[in-house]
Amino acid sequence: MAIPRDERESRAPSLTKSQQFNHFGPMDRLPPLNPLRAFEAAGRWQSIRRAAEELGVTPGAVSRQVQSLEAHLGTPLFRREPREMVLTAEGEEYLAVITHHFDGIREATLKLTGRRNVEILRVRAYTTFAVKWLIPRLSSFHEANGDTEVRLTTSIETVDFKRENVDGAIRLGDGKWPGLEVDRLVANQLTPLCSLAFRRRANLKRPSDLVGQPLLHSLVRLDDWRIWLDAAGVAGIDPYAGQKYASSTLAYQAVLQGHGIMMAQKFLFADDLRARRLVQPFSFTLDRGDFTYYFIYPRNRLRNPAFRRFREWLLEQTDHKARTRVTAS
Repeated sequence: MAIPRDERESRAPSLTKSQQFNHFGPMDRLPPLNPLRAFEAAGRWQSIRRAAEELGVTPGAVSRQVQSLEAHLGTPLFRREPREMVLTAEGEEYLAVITHHFDGIREATLKLTGRRNVEILRVRAYTTFAVKWLIPRLSSFHEANGDTEVRLTTSIETVDFKRENVDGAIRLGDGKWPGLEVDRLVANQLTPLCSLAFRRRANLKRPSDLVGQPLLHSLVRLDDWRIWLDAAGVAGIDPYAGQKYASSTLAYQAVLQGHGIMMAQKFLFADDLRARRLVQPFSFTLDRGDFTYYFIYPRNRLRNPAFRRFREWLLEQTDHKARTRVTAS
C-alpha cells in the first residue's frame, strides 16, 4: 500500500544543526570573518602594510587571510603587481558591499556599548596654510566630531599615498593629480601686503612706487613677485631681489616688524587685513585661476566615514564659488 506523501515526509529523519549547516554548499555560507576583516582593511587602505598596522598583525598574516578569502570565493580580489596590490573589478564591487555592512556593524556596536574609539585622520598641509587658515578652524570640527582626531603635519614635499601614512593632503597646483580625487578649495589671489607703518613710510600709492623698496619672498613661491609685477605692468624692478624665507609664515613675521613688503595669497591673511595688522596698498589683485589649493586623496579613503565627515567639513569652510570636484583619472 502506498504511503501518503505527507506521512512519508513526517517519517523523514530530521537533520541536526550541524547537518543543516553542512547541507548547503560552501557558497551558501558566510565567508569566515577574519579573512573578511583582512580584505576590508587591505582594500580600504589599498595597502597590506597599513591593513596589518590597523589589525595589529603582520603583513604576512593579512596576505594569507586575503588569499584564504579568494580561495573561498573562487575568484581573485587583488591583482598582484611588483610594488603594489590593486583591486580587481570583482574586488572593487565586493569591497563596496561589505564595507557598507562593516560600517553598519561598527555603528550598531557603538550604539549598543556607548563606547567610541578615537579615529585618527592624518592630514598634510603647508606650514602657512596650516597656521593661518586650517588650525584656527579645526576646533569646530573636533567639537562636532569628538571621536575623530585630525593629526596635522606640514611639508612642501610631494605626497606618496602608497608609501606614507597620510589620508589626505592640501596641495598647491593646477588641479591635475592623476589617480587621485581632487577638491578645489579656495581662490588663489596674489597681492602685496605690508604693515600700515611701512606703507606710510614708503609712501606706497601705486605699484610703480615699489621701485627701490625691499621685497620679501617665500622660497616655496619664488616666482610670485615676477608674476604679479608682469600682470600689473610694472617694469624696472628685479622681482627676485630682497630677503627670502623658508615659508610665508616667516615672511609674514618680517613684514610685521616693518622689514619690507611681501607677495601674499590674500585669503591666508584675511584676518590680518580685517584687524589692520596688514594692509593692501594697491587695489590690483591677480587671480591665479586653476593654480590654487586643492584637497587631494585616494578614492578608497571615501570608504571611511570619519574621512568623509572631515572632507565635508573642510569644503564647508571654503569659498563656495571657488569649490569644484575634479574626477580622478
